[in-house]
Amino acid sequence: MLGGWVRFDHLTGQRPDVGHVIAGWGQEPVARILGALGPVPMLGIESGALTPRDIAAGRGDGYLAELNAAVAARGGRVYLRPLPEMNGHWTSYCAFAADGSRRGAAYSTRVFRKAFARIYLLLHGGPLAELDTKLQRLGLPPAHTGALASNPVSHLRVVWNPQGFGSPDVPGNRAAAYYPGDAYVDVVANDLYNIGGKAEWAANERLYDAHPSKPYGIGEWANWGIDDPGFVARMAKFVRTHRRVELLAYFNGRPGSPFYLADQPRSLAAYRRLIVPLSA
Repeated sequence: MLGGWVRFDHLTGQRPDVGHVIAGWGQEPVARILGALGPVPMLGIESGALTPRDIAAGRGDGYLAELNAAVAARGGRVYLRPLPEMNGHWTSYCAFAADGSRRGAAYSTRVFRKAFARIYLLLHGGPLAELDTKLQRLGLPPAHTGALASNPVSHLRVVWNPQGFGSPDVPGNRAAAYYPGDAYVDVVANDLYNIGGKAEWAANERLYDAHPSKPYGIGEWANWGIDDPGFVARMAKFVRTHRRVELLAYFNGRPGSPFYLADQPRSLAAYRRLIVPLSA
């Protein structure tokens, strides 16, 4: 879940395994961030000032090497969620603006796929010579890891997390356009919010069905400013009936936010009754 641990525990009686936070590219110190997220950290990473082309070219390699080293030193399971919601126009790395126009070559879906593959390879680590060979096969420059060139092998889970429904909803902005290939994804995930009583369940099913060999997750989910226990019940049913789901991360936000579960008493009761037992 994303939000205060103590508040969520008091609200639901559930101490989630996965603690989630979203950080900017290069935000430090990485080890401290991971250490504050409980037994299983999940770190979402936005691109900051870097374009997808910058990342593909290796301009963010130093930070990726730092992440790799921090995850390896920590041990255990860690989820890293790079460039989430990439087919949403509100992200700085989406290929499209809100009006459906393309943002240019530095943001194309083709270069995004290359950038994501590079992120995956550097985060998983391994001998530098092997890493550079894999990058070369993708037509990418060698790794620029600087002082962190040891590249330990990290047993982490890299989450590719679009929205099931692209915004803008144009053919070039569908989730599949950003998919780097099975070799560069550990978990496929979707974000699903209930906005005005409407959630894109059909798009969620399509994304799940499109990747039958991959574990699945919901990287973010919540009611958006409404108290709708039916949404919570449907999410519980989705988890129970889709065997590849390994991750369900509630977006609780802060007190006063439209997602805050304490302000949704009927949904809170449904969460306690239906969601908490899923993790027992």
